[in-house]
Amino acid sequence: MKVAVYYSNEDVRIEERPVPRIKDGEILVRMMASGICGTDVMQWYRKNKPPRVLGHEMAGEIVELGSGVEKFRKGDRVFVSHHVPCYRCRYCSAGNYTACESLHTGNYDPGGFSEYIRVPAENVKFGAFLLPGEMTYEDAAMIEPLACVVSGQKDLGLRKGQTVVIIGSGISGLLHLQMAKMKGATVVATDVSTYRMKRALEFGADHVFAAAEYSADTLKGINNGMLAERVILCASAEQAIDHAVSSIDRKGKILFFAVSEGDITIPSLRFWREEIALTFSYGASPDDLREAMQLIEHGMVDIRKMITHRIPLSRIQTGFRLVSEGGESLKVVVVPDNTSESDQSRRSRHAS
Repeated sequence: MKVAVYYSNEDVRIEERPVPRIKDGEILVRMMASGICGTDVMQWYRKNKPPRVLGHEMAGEIVELGSGVEKFRKGDRVFVSHHVPCYRCRYCSAGNYTACESLHTGNYDPGGFSEYIRVPAENVKFGAFLLPGEMTYEDAAMIEPLACVVSGQKDLGLRKGQTVVIIGSGISGLLHLQMAKMKGATVVATDVSTYRMKRALEFGADHVFAAAEYSADTLKGINNGMLAERVILCASAEQAIDHAVSSIDRKGKILFFAVSEGDITIPSLRFWREEIALTFSYGASPDDLREAMQLIEHGMVDIRKMITHRIPLSRIQTGFRLVSEGGESLKVVVVPDNTSESDQSRRSRHAS
């Protein structure tokens, strides 16, 4: 089978490997869509891990079942999460599933950028979901990124009537934007890209500013002289972090959804006196994945307009270039070579 092996952003090689053999409780999935995540092109984050098959936003068709698998059938269309909690440790017992060691260390084999993927028994049990009848594989590739946003906003406590500044209007920023608008917030979005600023307006931002022209005074000018109750940081540049710090009001909260390679410096005296909180978000729990799938199924979050490029597996290097350059692209989805539209839209046996 073909796999895309990551060596660097500029060196993603198509190589041949044997199709994985599954064991009891496992399933073998033919990849039908796998999104390229922003973390896939963070070279500083990946530098000690190559060579490796990446890809963790994967949906596909079950082609083989291991002994003991009863909730699925061959031919079922599924989304599969790469990270799942154990539901046994003290973190899981407290409901802190994304702190679970199993969630941080588990994965499927060899990765989502592969023709076939072996899904371990724990992932089958806790992280594999049948797709609703009208949901395409490409739709399903957006479940994991949306679930991460769902998880992050739970910690943020965003609610109706608040003003939120979203710094960075790429795929994560636009998902956060739509979720914030669903909750009745006023959204101010920024970006360095004119293309992404336009897309932020299309997805419902109340105000959009070029990062170079944005400041706390700009925010006050359109927000009744006030700063923002919430800030969501979806960019890692130093200027983006500075904007997050300068935009937050007293008793406010900043969500670091993106992180930089180096440590950050904050004005701790001001944050203490003004009781400003910082929160970080990593990953999503199975409950977050279910919620994201329902949001997509019922059309509450428009994810199809976010998928700007569809790249065959054999041309995945083009996809990595598009994502790393950050030009006129939002979500790049990898599909198998010679995939037909009927393959993408075919319903599950379980669909009514």
